[in-house]
Amino acid sequence: MSDTIDHQSAWAAFAARDRQADGRFVVAVRTTGIYCKPSCPARHPRRENVSFYPDPAQARAAGFRACLRCCPDDEARDRVAVAGAIALMEAAETGPGLEDLAAAVGYAPHHFHRLFKRATGVTPAAWARALKSRRAAEALSEGATITQAIYEAGYSSPSRFYAHGAQRLGMAPSAWVRGGAGVTIRWTIATTSLGPMLVAATERGICRIAFDENDSALRARFPAAEIAAGGESLAALAAQVVAAVERPGRDLTLPLDVRGTAFQEAIWQALRTIPPGETRSYADLAALAGRPGAVRAAGSACGANHVPVLIPCHRVTRADGAIGGYAFGAERKQILLDRERDRAE
Repeated sequence: MSDTIDHQSAWAAFAARDRQADGRFVVAVRTTGIYCKPSCPARHPRRENVSFYPDPAQARAAGFRACLRCCPDDEARDRVAVAGAIALMEAAETGPGLEDLAAAVGYAPHHFHRLFKRATGVTPAAWARALKSRRAAEALSEGATITQAIYEAGYSSPSRFYAHGAQRLGMAPSAWVRGGAGVTIRWTIATTSLGPMLVAATERGICRIAFDENDSALRARFPAAEIAAGGESLAALAAQVVAAVERPGRDLTLPLDVRGTAFQEAIWQALRTIPPGETRSYADLAALAGRPGAVRAAGSACGANHVPVLIPCHRVTRADGAIGGYAFGAERKQILLDRERDRAE
Protein backbone atom coordinates (compact mmCIF):
# COMPACT_ATOMS: atom_id res chain seq x y z
CA MET A 1 0.00 0.00 0.00
CA SER A 2 1.43 3.37 -1.00
CA ASP A 3 2.43 5.88 1.67
CA THR A 4 1.90 8.68 -0.84
CA ILE A 5 -1.89 8.41 -0.52
CA ASP A 6 -3.51 10.71 2.02
CA HIS A 7 -5.82 8.14 3.63
CA GLN A 8 -8.07 10.69 5.29
CA SER A 9 -8.67 12.54 2.00
CA ALA A 10 -9.07 9.26 0.13
CA TRP A 11 -11.72 8.05 2.59
CA ALA A 12 -13.55 11.39 2.34
CA ALA A 13 -13.59 11.10 -1.46
CA PHE A 14 -14.81 7.51 -1.26
CA ALA A 15 -17.52 8.42 1.25
CA ALA A 16 -18.69 11.22 -1.07
CA ARG A 17 -18.46 8.96 -4.15
CA ASP A 18 -16.37 11.71 -5.74
CA ARG A 19 -15.98 11.01 -9.47
CA GLN A 20 -13.07 13.45 -9.61
CA ALA A 21 -11.05 10.99 -7.50
CA ASP A 22 -11.50 8.14 -10.00
CA GLY A 23 -8.16 7.16 -11.47
CA ARG A 24 -6.17 8.63 -8.57
CA PHE A 25 -6.44 5.50 -6.40
CA VAL A 26 -8.58 2.41 -5.88
CA VAL A 27 -10.39 1.26 -2.74
CA ALA A 28 -9.81 -2.32 -1.59
CA VAL A 29 -12.32 -4.00 0.73
CA ARG A 30 -10.92 -6.85 2.84
CA THR A 31 -14.30 -8.41 3.66
CA THR A 32 -15.24 -8.92 0.01
CA GLY A 33 -11.79 -9.19 -1.56
CA ILE A 34 -12.60 -6.62 -4.27
CA TYR A 35 -11.32 -3.19 -5.23
CA CYS A 36 -13.44 -0.32 -6.52
CA LYS A 37 -13.37 3.18 -7.93
CA PRO A 38 -13.82 5.93 -5.32
CA SER A 39 -17.19 6.70 -6.98
CA CYS A 40 -18.49 3.12 -6.79
CA PRO A 41 -22.26 3.20 -6.10
CA ALA A 42 -22.19 0.03 -3.98
CA ARG A 43 -22.92 0.18 -0.26
CA HIS A 44 -19.90 1.41 1.68
CA PRO A 45 -17.96 -0.94 3.98
CA ARG A 46 -16.68 -0.02 7.42
CA ARG A 47 -13.59 2.15 7.47
CA GLU A 48 -11.49 -0.49 9.23
CA ASN A 49 -12.07 -2.90 6.34
CA VAL A 50 -10.76 -0.53 3.68
CA SER A 51 -7.29 -0.06 2.20
CA PHE A 52 -6.16 2.27 -0.58
CA TYR A 53 -3.86 1.48 -3.48
CA PRO A 54 -2.53 3.91 -6.10
CA ASP A 55 -3.63 1.75 -9.03
CA PRO A 56 -5.44 -1.51 -9.90
CA ALA A 57 -2.19 -3.38 -10.54
CA GLN A 58 -1.05 -2.96 -6.94
CA ALA A 59 -4.47 -3.94 -5.63
CA ARG A 60 -4.39 -7.11 -7.74
CA ALA A 61 -0.87 -7.88 -6.53
CA ALA A 62 -2.23 -7.72 -2.98
CA GLY A 63 -4.82 -10.37 -3.84
CA PHE A 64 -7.90 -8.26 -4.61
CA ARG A 65 -10.09 -8.56 -7.73
CA ALA A 66 -11.93 -5.86 -9.66
CA CYS A 67 -15.48 -4.87 -8.72
CA LEU A 68 -17.92 -5.96 -11.43
CA ARG A 69 -20.26 -3.08 -10.68
CA CYS A 70 -17.95 -0.05 -11.09
CA CYS A 71 -15.27 -1.73 -13.28
CA PRO A 72 -12.26 0.15 -11.85
CA ASP A 73 -9.88 -1.26 -14.48
CA ASP A 74 -11.83 0.59 -17.18
CA GLU A 75 -11.02 3.95 -15.62
CA ALA A 76 -7.28 3.42 -16.05
CA ARG A 77 -7.85 2.05 -19.55
CA ASP A 78 -9.94 5.10 -20.49
CA ARG A 79 -7.24 7.50 -19.28
CA VAL A 80 -4.55 5.63 -21.21
CA ALA A 81 -6.75 5.75 -24.32
CA VAL A 82 -7.30 9.51 -24.05
CA ALA A 83 -3.59 10.13 -23.48
CA GLY A 84 -2.79 7.90 -26.46
CA ALA A 85 -5.24 9.75 -28.70
CA ILE A 86 -3.75 13.11 -27.71
CA ALA A 87 -0.27 11.77 -28.50
CA LEU A 88 -1.50 10.64 -31.91
CA MET A 89 -2.94 14.08 -32.66
CA GLU A 90 0.28 15.75 -31.53
CA ALA A 91 2.39 13.50 -33.76
CA ALA A 92 0.21 13.66 -36.88
CA GLU A 93 0.72 16.34 -39.51
CA THR A 94 -2.97 16.10 -40.41
CA GLY A 95 -5.30 15.40 -37.53
CA PRO A 96 -6.86 11.90 -37.62
CA GLY A 97 -10.64 11.71 -37.62
CA LEU A 98 -12.75 10.37 -34.76
CA GLU A 99 -13.13 6.89 -36.27
CA ASP A 100 -9.37 6.53 -36.82
CA LEU A 101 -8.58 7.79 -33.32
CA ALA A 102 -11.12 5.48 -31.71
CA ALA A 103 -9.88 2.48 -33.68
CA ALA A 104 -6.27 3.23 -32.76
CA VAL A 105 -7.04 3.13 -29.02
CA GLY A 106 -9.55 0.27 -29.22
CA TYR A 107 -12.92 1.93 -28.69
CA ALA A 108 -16.14 2.43 -30.65
CA PRO A 109 -16.29 6.01 -32.01
CA HIS A 110 -19.39 7.10 -30.06
CA HIS A 111 -18.00 5.66 -26.81
CA PHE A 112 -14.59 7.25 -27.30
CA HIS A 113 -16.13 10.64 -28.16
CA ARG A 114 -18.01 10.57 -24.85
CA LEU A 115 -15.08 9.50 -22.67
CA PHE A 116 -12.68 11.98 -24.34
CA LYS A 117 -15.01 14.88 -23.62
CA ARG A 118 -15.56 13.67 -20.07
CA ALA A 119 -11.80 13.49 -19.49
CA THR A 120 -10.74 16.75 -21.18
CA GLY A 121 -13.85 18.92 -21.22
CA VAL A 122 -13.70 19.26 -25.02
CA THR A 123 -14.43 16.96 -27.98
CA PRO A 124 -11.63 15.35 -30.02
CA ALA A 125 -12.48 17.70 -32.90
CA ALA A 126 -12.22 20.76 -30.63
CA TRP A 127 -8.88 19.52 -29.27
CA ALA A 128 -7.60 19.06 -32.84
CA ARG A 129 -8.71 22.58 -33.79
CA ALA A 130 -6.94 24.03 -30.76
CA LEU A 131 -3.81 22.08 -31.68
CA LYS A 132 -3.85 23.53 -35.20
CA SER A 133 -4.28 27.03 -33.82
CA ARG A 134 -1.37 26.54 -31.44
CA ARG A 135 0.85 25.38 -34.27
CA ALA A 136 -0.18 28.34 -36.41
CA ALA A 137 0.52 30.75 -33.54
CA GLU A 138 3.94 29.22 -32.93
CA ALA A 139 4.84 29.40 -36.61
CA LEU A 140 3.73 33.03 -36.83
CA SER A 141 5.66 33.99 -33.70
CA GLU A 142 8.78 32.38 -35.18
CA GLY A 143 8.57 34.63 -38.22
CA ALA A 144 6.87 32.39 -40.75
CA THR A 145 4.68 33.99 -43.36
CA ILE A 146 0.95 33.61 -42.89
CA THR A 147 0.74 31.16 -45.81
CA GLN A 148 3.59 29.06 -44.40
CA ALA A 149 2.00 29.05 -40.95
CA ILE A 150 -1.35 27.95 -42.35
CA TYR A 151 0.05 24.87 -44.07
CA GLU A 152 2.58 24.02 -41.38
CA ALA A 153 -0.25 23.97 -38.84
CA GLY A 154 -2.13 21.37 -40.89
CA TYR A 155 -4.89 23.46 -42.48
CA SER A 156 -5.88 22.21 -45.92
CA SER A 157 -6.36 25.72 -47.27
CA PRO A 158 -6.20 29.38 -46.20
CA SER A 159 -10.00 29.50 -46.12
CA ARG A 160 -10.09 26.78 -43.45
CA PHE A 161 -7.63 28.73 -41.32
CA TYR A 162 -9.58 31.97 -41.60
CA ALA A 163 -12.79 30.10 -40.75
CA HIS A 164 -11.37 28.42 -37.63
CA GLY A 165 -7.80 29.36 -36.78
CA ALA A 166 -8.13 33.12 -36.85
CA GLN A 167 -11.10 32.90 -34.47
CA ARG A 168 -9.08 30.77 -32.07
CA LEU A 169 -6.19 33.20 -32.07
CA GLY A 170 -8.58 35.98 -31.12
CA MET A 171 -7.22 38.47 -33.66
CA ALA A 172 -6.39 38.56 -37.35
CA PRO A 173 -3.26 36.56 -38.25
CA SER A 174 -1.46 39.63 -39.59
CA ALA A 175 -2.06 41.34 -36.24
CA TRP A 176 -0.76 38.29 -34.38
CA VAL A 177 2.54 38.23 -36.24
CA ARG A 178 3.01 41.98 -35.59
CA GLY A 179 2.36 41.84 -31.86
CA GLY A 180 -1.28 42.93 -31.95
CA ALA A 181 -0.99 45.59 -34.65
CA GLY A 182 -4.40 46.81 -35.76
CA VAL A 183 -6.18 45.56 -32.64
CA THR A 184 -7.73 47.96 -30.13
CA ILE A 185 -7.73 46.93 -26.49
CA ARG A 186 -9.75 49.08 -24.12
CA TRP A 187 -9.10 49.08 -20.40
CA THR A 188 -10.38 50.41 -17.12
CA ILE A 189 -9.50 50.11 -13.44
CA ALA A 190 -12.42 48.90 -11.34
CA THR A 191 -12.73 49.23 -7.58
CA THR A 192 -13.31 45.98 -5.66
CA SER A 193 -13.11 44.89 -2.03
CA LEU A 194 -9.96 42.96 -2.99
CA GLY A 195 -8.22 46.02 -4.39
CA PRO A 196 -8.03 47.80 -7.75
CA MET A 197 -8.61 45.50 -10.70
CA LEU A 198 -7.67 45.95 -14.35
CA VAL A 199 -10.34 44.88 -16.85
CA ALA A 200 -9.40 44.95 -20.54
CA ALA A 201 -11.27 43.82 -23.63
CA THR A 202 -11.03 43.66 -27.41
CA GLU A 203 -14.10 43.92 -29.60
CA ARG A 204 -14.47 40.15 -29.18
CA GLY A 205 -14.52 40.05 -25.38
CA ILE A 206 -12.57 40.32 -22.13
CA CYS A 207 -8.89 39.56 -22.68
CA ARG A 208 -7.35 40.44 -19.31
CA ILE A 209 -8.38 40.65 -15.66
CA ALA A 210 -5.70 41.40 -13.09
CA PHE A 211 -5.36 42.90 -9.63
CA ASP A 212 -2.69 45.55 -9.09
CA GLU A 213 -1.99 46.03 -12.82
CA ASN A 214 -2.47 49.03 -15.09
CA ASP A 215 -2.33 49.86 -18.78
CA SER A 216 1.48 49.59 -18.87
CA ALA A 217 1.14 45.84 -18.35
CA LEU A 218 -1.19 45.68 -21.35
CA ARG A 219 1.30 47.58 -23.47
CA ALA A 220 3.98 45.05 -22.55
CA ARG A 221 1.73 42.15 -23.51
CA PHE A 222 0.54 43.75 -26.76
CA PRO A 223 3.28 46.17 -27.78
CA ALA A 224 1.82 46.88 -31.25
CA ALA A 225 -1.84 47.08 -30.25
CA GLU A 226 -3.75 50.31 -29.71
CA ILE A 227 -4.33 50.60 -25.96
CA ALA A 228 -7.17 52.99 -25.13
CA ALA A 229 -9.24 53.99 -22.12
CA GLY A 230 -12.54 52.14 -21.96
CA GLY A 231 -15.94 53.55 -22.79
CA GLU A 232 -19.49 52.79 -21.70
CA SER A 233 -19.54 49.29 -23.17
CA LEU A 234 -16.43 48.33 -21.20
CA ALA A 235 -17.87 49.90 -18.05
CA ALA A 236 -20.85 47.54 -18.32
CA LEU A 237 -18.56 44.52 -18.70
CA ALA A 238 -16.36 45.69 -15.83
CA ALA A 239 -19.39 46.01 -13.54
CA GLN A 240 -20.23 42.35 -14.18
CA VAL A 241 -16.64 41.32 -13.46
CA VAL A 242 -16.75 43.24 -10.18
CA ALA A 243 -19.97 41.41 -9.32
CA ALA A 244 -18.17 38.12 -9.96
CA VAL A 245 -15.46 39.14 -7.51
CA GLU A 246 -17.86 40.30 -4.82
CA ARG A 247 -20.29 37.41 -5.28
CA PRO A 248 -18.24 34.62 -6.93
CA GLY A 249 -20.00 31.49 -8.07
CA ARG A 250 -22.78 33.24 -9.99
CA ASP A 251 -23.60 31.81 -13.41
CA LEU A 252 -22.08 34.51 -15.63
CA THR A 253 -21.71 34.17 -19.38
CA LEU A 254 -19.39 36.97 -20.41
CA PRO A 255 -17.62 37.19 -23.79
CA LEU A 256 -13.96 36.18 -23.54
CA ASP A 257 -11.08 36.74 -25.94
CA VAL A 258 -8.34 34.49 -24.55
CA ARG A 259 -5.98 32.09 -26.23
CA GLY A 260 -3.46 29.44 -25.25
CA THR A 261 -2.02 26.12 -26.27
CA ALA A 262 -4.33 23.16 -26.71
CA PHE A 263 -3.33 21.90 -23.24
CA GLN A 264 -3.81 25.29 -21.59
CA GLU A 265 -7.26 25.67 -23.10
CA ALA A 266 -8.17 22.15 -21.95
CA ILE A 267 -7.06 23.11 -18.43
CA TRP A 268 -9.08 26.34 -18.57
CA GLN A 269 -12.13 24.39 -19.73
CA ALA A 270 -11.62 21.90 -16.89
CA LEU A 271 -11.43 24.76 -14.37
CA ARG A 272 -14.88 25.93 -15.45
CA THR A 273 -16.34 22.49 -14.66
CA ILE A 274 -15.39 22.72 -10.94
CA PRO A 275 -18.55 23.62 -9.01
CA PRO A 276 -18.44 26.91 -7.03
CA GLY A 277 -17.29 26.36 -3.47
CA GLU A 278 -15.42 23.16 -4.33
CA THR A 279 -11.73 22.63 -5.00
CA ARG A 280 -9.58 20.18 -6.96
CA SER A 281 -5.88 19.42 -6.77
CA TYR A 282 -3.47 20.11 -9.61
CA ALA A 283 -3.32 16.34 -10.17
CA ASP A 284 -7.12 16.26 -10.49
CA LEU A 285 -6.97 19.13 -12.97
CA ALA A 286 -4.32 17.41 -15.10
CA ALA A 287 -6.43 14.25 -15.16
CA LEU A 288 -9.51 16.23 -16.20
CA ALA A 289 -7.48 17.60 -19.12
CA GLY A 290 -6.50 14.08 -20.19
CA ARG A 291 -2.86 14.38 -19.08
CA PRO A 292 -2.74 12.81 -15.59
CA GLY A 293 1.06 13.03 -15.42
CA ALA A 294 1.24 16.71 -16.36
CA VAL A 295 0.75 18.13 -12.86
CA ARG A 296 3.40 20.84 -13.16
CA ALA A 297 2.08 21.83 -16.59
CA ALA A 298 -1.41 22.12 -15.13
CA GLY A 299 -0.06 24.55 -12.54
CA SER A 300 1.67 26.55 -15.27
CA ALA A 301 -1.57 26.67 -17.27
CA CYS A 302 -3.34 28.09 -14.22
CA GLY A 303 -0.63 30.73 -13.97
CA ALA A 304 -1.14 31.60 -17.65
CA ASN A 305 -4.87 32.18 -17.15
CA HIS A 306 -5.64 35.67 -18.49
CA VAL A 307 -9.07 36.04 -16.88
CA PRO A 308 -9.02 34.78 -13.27
CA VAL A 309 -12.35 34.60 -11.44
CA LEU A 310 -14.16 34.07 -14.77
CA ILE A 311 -11.91 31.07 -15.39
CA PRO A 312 -11.72 30.07 -11.71
CA CYS A 313 -8.13 28.99 -11.08
CA HIS A 314 -8.69 29.91 -7.42
CA ARG A 315 -10.56 26.58 -7.10
CA VAL A 316 -7.31 24.59 -7.37
CA THR A 317 -5.39 23.71 -4.21
CA ARG A 318 -2.45 21.51 -3.33
CA ALA A 319 -2.92 17.76 -2.90
CA ASP A 320 -2.62 18.11 0.89
CA GLY A 321 -5.46 20.64 0.95
CA ALA A 322 -3.22 23.67 1.46
CA ILE A 323 -4.31 26.81 -0.36
CA GLY A 324 -1.37 26.79 -2.76
CA GLY A 325 -0.19 29.59 -5.00
CA TYR A 326 -2.16 32.29 -6.75
CA ALA A 327 -0.90 35.01 -9.07
CA PHE A 328 -2.61 37.71 -7.01
CA GLY A 329 -1.87 36.39 -3.53
CA ALA A 330 -3.05 33.54 -1.34
CA GLU A 331 -5.19 35.88 0.77
CA ARG A 332 -7.32 36.87 -2.23
CA LYS A 333 -7.61 33.23 -3.25
CA GLN A 334 -8.87 32.24 0.20
CA ILE A 335 -11.41 35.08 0.24
CA LEU A 336 -12.83 34.05 -3.15
CA LEU A 337 -13.16 30.44 -1.96
CA ASP A 338 -14.77 31.50 1.32
CA ARG A 339 -17.29 33.67 -0.52
CA GLU A 340 -18.23 30.81 -2.84
CA ARG A 341 -18.66 28.41 0.05
CA ASP A 342 -20.82 30.87 1.95
CA ARG A 343 -23.10 31.22 -1.10
CA ALA A 344 -23.25 27.43 -1.57
CA GLU A 345 -24.43 26.79 2.00
